[in-house]
Amino acid sequence: MALTEEFSEEPLFAGRLRCLQPRQGYRFSVDAVLLAHFLTPEPEARILDLGAGCGVISLILSHRWPAVSLVALEVQPRLAEVIRRNVASNSLESRITVIAGDCRRIASLLPQGSCDWVAANPPYYPMGSGRHHLASERSKARHEILGGLAEMAQAAAFALKAGGRAAFVYPAARAATLLGILRENGLAPKRLRLAHPWPGAAAGLALVEAVKDGGRELAVLPPFFIWQAKDGAYTAEMAGMYAG
Repeated sequence: MALTEEFSEEPLFAGRLRCLQPRQGYRFSVDAVLLAHFLTPEPEARILDLGAGCGVISLILSHRWPAVSLVALEVQPRLAEVIRRNVASNSLESRITVIAGDCRRIASLLPQGSCDWVAANPPYYPMGSGRHHLASERSKARHEILGGLAEMAQAAAFALKAGGRAAFVYPAARAATLLGILRENGLAPKRLRLAHPWPGAAAGLALVEAVKDGGRELAVLPPFFIWQAKDGAYTAEMAGMYAG
């Protein structure tokens, strides 16, 4: 697989995984890494990576959980092709299936109730917020141009078995919206963890695990810190996620 100037290749887990991503356009960030480590799937679980981007979450999950199988669903055709290249370069064709498709049409893409877990990193920003070019790859990944949190929650509820679990990452400032939309779609929040840039800073991200048709109890986990201090190094927990 030739590497062109259009892409860069990021090593993960000391080079045990390689992740190709566009130099311009969508690039994964710490939220995807946090989400991939938040899931706790059972052996041989079937996982849907919803809005998969360049496929980094699927790559990390396949590395951490060697017996699971994954479906990486991505609406943007170029990114879906990047996922295919990443799957091939890491010899994961037997474990990761790539689908180029729209989660708003999930019923035409996957059988209902066919997944044990869903991982979702929805676009964070509503239409009309901030400055963005509607046609750009990055804008489509970060703004609700092609659907957003509500559509992903509906797709997750469709794909999950009864008792299946979904993990979402979303801005902490919009955590109330996340929890409400999950409940509206029959996904009961069960675990919540807030990620802070460093100790003393306000939370930036919320990680939520929800259960399809689950009960009302919610466990609030200890806070997570990405950096040891402002302008400091990663915390040991964050560094460990990248090191694998």
